Amino acid sequence: MNNKGILIIISGPSGAGKGTVVEELKKDTNYMLSISATTRAPRKNETDGVHYFFKTAEEFEKMIDDKKLLEYASFCGNYYGTPVDYVNEKIENNKEVILEIEVQGALQVKKIYPDAVLIFLTPPSMGELRKRLEGRATETPEKIKMRLDRATEEFGIIDKYDYIVINDSVENAVENIKCIVKAEKMKAYRNLNLKSVLKGDILNA
Repeated sequence: MNNKGILIIISGPSGAGKGTVVEELKKDTNYMLSISATTRAPRKNETDGVHYFFKTAEEFEKMIDDKKLLEYASFCGNYYGTPVDYVNEKIENNKEVILEIEVQGALQVKKIYPDAVLIFLTPPSMGELRKRLEGRATETPEKIKMRLDRATEEFGIIDKYDYIVINDSVENAVENIKCIVKAEKMKAYRNLNLKSVLKGDILNA
């Protein structure tokens, strides 16, 4: 069967629990979060190649020109992006590589990397999403409304995703994502190398 990993893209509205679900997935050593490249300066206790790949602006722009990034964006004067070579290396080593990115970046990656599996993580309802956002007690009502409006926009394009996972509990969401990955790895097009093996077995039977 397929001995390569899969690129898993997890998106969803703020408050969906993406970070918590990803941290739980990472407890399984087969899963890992991709490391981004950035032009911002390292913070205290950040290590190159562990937290980020720290690049100069010139180095990053060369990566853009050489098509060495799956996706990238500029934020607060710095570049952030996902290195192609790093992702491919981990996938070849049978790691399930996770990208936790917003919907537009996810669709951008899917165009470049069609084998990527897009998973939209969502709470059971908008009411539950509001409850979670309010439960943080860190944002104003205006900010919460902005996040809910943004969530409505994101829900409008979930048909472009491969799967929807309802995060009613972290345990259920993680188990469902693992089931998706298991099923994806059994898809015929990911296992075309078996054609000659199986044909040989039949001929030699």
